Amino acid sequence: MAEHLPNVSTEDPGAIADLVFELLATAGRQGIAPKEIYEEVDSVFHLLSEAMQHGGGLAD
Repeated sequence: MAEHLPNVSTEDPGAIADLVFELLATAGRQGIAPKEIYEEVDSVFHLLSEAMQHGGGLAD
């Protein structure tokens, strides 16, 4: 997942919400329904929030 995140670290809920919106829109264009995503993860916002707090797409 890290290779698809911006190379920033943030806790800004607005920025994370924008990423969630982009993720769901991109998935929709690929034919993946939000329902399918939420069957795999409870909260896309929480998942991206955790990832962004740990460096986003930055390699460790």
